[in-house]
Amino acid sequence: MTYLETLNYLFSQLPMYQRVGVAAYKSDLKNTVYLDRLLNYPHRKFRSIHVAGTNGKGSVSHFLAAILQSAGYKTGLYTSPHLTDFRERIKINGIKISEDYIIKFVEDNIYEFKQINPSFFEMTVALSFDYFANNKVDVAVIETGLGGRLDSTNIITPVLSVITNIGLDHTDLLGDSIDKIAFEKAGIIKPEVPVVIGESQPGADEVFIRKTKEVNADIYFAGQSFSFKEKIATPEALSLDILKDGLLIYPELQSGLAGIYQKKNILTVLQAVHLLMESGFRIEDKSVYEGIAHVVEMTGLFGRWQILGNQPLTVCDTGHNEAGIRLVIQQIETLKYKKLHIIIGFVNDKNVDKIFELLPQNAEYYFTRANIPRAMDEKILEQKAAAYHLKGKSYPGISGAYQAAKIAADKDDFIFIGGSTFVVAEVL
Repeated sequence: MTYLETLNYLFSQLPMYQRVGVAAYKSDLKNTVYLDRLLNYPHRKFRSIHVAGTNGKGSVSHFLAAILQSAGYKTGLYTSPHLTDFRERIKINGIKISEDYIIKFVEDNIYEFKQINPSFFEMTVALSFDYFANNKVDVAVIETGLGGRLDSTNIITPVLSVITNIGLDHTDLLGDSIDKIAFEKAGIIKPEVPVVIGESQPGADEVFIRKTKEVNADIYFAGQSFSFKEKIATPEALSLDILKDGLLIYPELQSGLAGIYQKKNILTVLQAVHLLMESGFRIEDKSVYEGIAHVVEMTGLFGRWQILGNQPLTVCDTGHNEAGIRLVIQQIETLKYKKLHIIIGFVNDKNVDKIFELLPQNAEYYFTRANIPRAMDEKILEQKAAAYHLKGKSYPGISGAYQAAKIAADKDDFIFIGGSTFVVAEVL
């Protein structure tokens, strides 16, 4: 098989949640356990850190990987979804898995795949664990895909679990309330394995505390010990003084990700790092500074409040649910511009009404759709938006919407691109 043929097999023959939605969701870990046994239990051959949450888990995972990498550990990183290249999902020390490895993995196991028909996600998780084991990583940061309890990554017993926050997303699969979704995320909490909770939330905290008591695991809320004082916060830069129990421990910590929502993520990361240090990981202050400041270069992360151009300032962000969009809007409100242009698209199972309630009415909108079957029709999106007094035009393709915005925008305007991860992916 060629690499293109291998990718076509992955994408077209196996169900994938990001493209087809609920039909790809599995209600048990049976296939994952089968594949793990087939590959001789690769997840047991490296230490791991498990990261779940509604928002922020991707940034937290990349920050942690960058810090561990800077500290000299051979660090695996598994995340999803990818934006422009499937190989973004699986990296070691910031270097993407090779095309040849993916081809050989599929060729060697295609007979078994056809016997059990694993989902896209089940197979890519198996691929990542196999890759990390065979390359003898010291530690791997593993991000959940959806939920936690039934997520394919949840066969690992990590040295540390992290849950960033809880929001109402994927309610058709995870539950329609904070406590129900928290229950699913809490599924990654393992016996006697400490867990970091990034954001204390009514309805969720009780679920996490109850779960840790059941499995005799220590629980740490990042905001209880760690806090920050803002030094610099601009579209291009974020600098914080970090305090632990009221004492300054990281003065002027520079973040390579400038979104204001990264403040909470950084506190979560630092709580996790200090627990890793207590468990025996050797992580010096210089590694914390380097990993936080150079996370983009070290891990290849992009799409988080990423500046695409200036005059006009143009930014994209992958925040795609109510909580994520709310944070993006807060960031936009800190900017100075003459006119706001928003290029936006969603998937068709997204509850856009809650999001439209948040979006500014004084913007020019460019309603569009990503080139995937699950994308919401741009005309329908325009009609739904009109009920919330959001005005603009619809465009059948993202490139057309982007070009229209660039033509219409003055150099002192601001262009934002988002709504869906797939919209951002096409722009990038």
